[in-house]
Amino acid sequence: MTDNADMTSPMRAAAMQRGLFVYILLYGGMTVLAGVLAFKQVQLWPTDLAVESGIFAFLLLVAISSTIAQLYGEKIATRLVWWGFLPLAVSATLIFLVLALPASPEMSEFRAGDLAAFETVLSQTPRIMAAGPVAYLVSLLLNVWIFSRLRGAGETNTFGLMARGAIASALSQAIDSVIFITLAFYGEFDIGNLLVGQVIAKVALSIVLIPFLITGGVALARWLDERPA
Repeated sequence: MTDNADMTSPMRAAAMQRGLFVYILLYGGMTVLAGVLAFKQVQLWPTDLAVESGIFAFLLLVAISSTIAQLYGEKIATRLVWWGFLPLAVSATLIFLVLALPASPEMSEFRAGDLAAFETVLSQTPRIMAAGPVAYLVSLLLNVWIFSRLRGAGETNTFGLMARGAIASALSQAIDSVIFITLAFYGEFDIGNLLVGQVIAKVALSIVLIPFLITGGVALARWLDERPA
């Protein structure tokens, strides 16, 4: 009995669907990348709306979590959101460590501009660093919950999948903006215009991009799962 039990665990690990495995890897990378990209704001042509670039990585997190909920279940998607804190915590720890270590004399002397840019991008105020994970957790858990609750019994049509993805993403992104901007900037300046602009921009991106990201993500995961090992 012991030998069989010892063999069961490795076999279960090896039996993980390939699509799920790939998306877990992508999810971890996007949680880290979103914070770095957020330093730059981009204009959403042809409007005057501006949005921090981290939204593009964050929308991939939304699409991945929704895809996993669709194919592998809400429970696994929810776990993935919680475990997303692990790469966030590890990357934050490494960033603090690297920022605390002194730069080499050669870099300080000959590449002072690069060093200043590096520190500017990776150095964030404590409020912003705290606001990011809180907004991440609430909005991604909300996205998975709404997406799963809207699912009809036996739903198989693509339009239903796209509509659920757009609605869940739009609502969760609106909440994400409210939480992040309030925690990060309330009391420092009037956040009204920034908050309204970010909500409109993120909801618009959710409606335009998420339906296609989810349907494409579901199709890719199914293709990966069906391929021979």
